[in-house]
Amino acid sequence: MRFAHTNIVSTDWRMLADFYINTFNCKMIPPKRKQSGKWLEEGTGVPNAALEGAHLALPGYGENGPTLEIYQYEMVAQQGLTKPNTRGFGHIAFEVDDVTFLLQVLINNGGQAVGKVTKRTIQGVGEITFVYARDPEGNLIELQNWN
Repeated sequence: MRFAHTNIVSTDWRMLADFYINTFNCKMIPPKRKQSGKWLEEGTGVPNAALEGAHLALPGYGENGPTLEIYQYEMVAQQGLTKPNTRGFGHIAFEVDDVTFLLQVLINNGGQAVGKVTKRTIQGVGEITFVYARDPEGNLIELQNWN
């Protein structure tokens, strides 16, 4: 058994994929997906399901590592922004060399900060520097560095 991917449903999959490619050095894995049909409707439980998107290779893994799957359905159900303490899936996290620098890259690429860059020593583990941010569609991201 192994972890396969994390999916983000987007209102503009190309823009969001570009954000993750330009901010986190993810790489597009061909082919781009364009899927529809009864099989997708049955598997997802979404009537008339049709989607487009791509898988992105995550940094720090080989070509067989887990991916970030960014899809855009023809019919996207809208929702409000998730707060960091909302029940359910919370955020994705990237281990980075310089949290402050990457936060600025993220902002320059269309994302936004949620919190402030913070350091904390955790007994027996080490010192973490981290901040929460959002991608251009509002999904939560944690930038972290363990020292």
